[in-house]
Amino acid sequence: MFARKVSVRLKPNSLSAFTNLMDREILPWLQKQEGFLDLIILAGTDNQEVATISFWEHKGNAEVYNSCGYPDVLKVLAELLDGSPYVKTFEVVRSTLHQVVLAPGPETGNLAREADLAEGGYRSYETSV
Repeated sequence: MFARKVSVRLKPNSLSAFTNLMDREILPWLQKQEGFLDLIILAGTDNQEVATISFWEHKGNAEVYNSCGYPDVLKVLAELLDGSPYVKTFEVVRSTLHQVVLAPGPETGNLAREADLAEGGYRSYETSV
């Protein structure tokens, strides 16, 4: 499995528009790409920094997306971005994500439980945008 992490700053008050575009346009398109597995979107506490982590079956799948699809994604998101994104790729060597059991929301005081927890490492590959 392979992962791509993209970090970027958003223009002020753009987080909602960013997540809407990701949910309505980008994610459905990604789900049709060969080798795409999952996407995680993270937001900084100031709501101006975001990171996305996409998971791919193979490095080659992520490379095809990087050269053929990613430039189009940047065009869709361009008006919301404050600067150029930073892209870094990783080889996934261990994951417990598929073993996470989601518990009821925080209002009940319960958190997600992991069925297995193990230390892991990663091998990273940096690319310029």
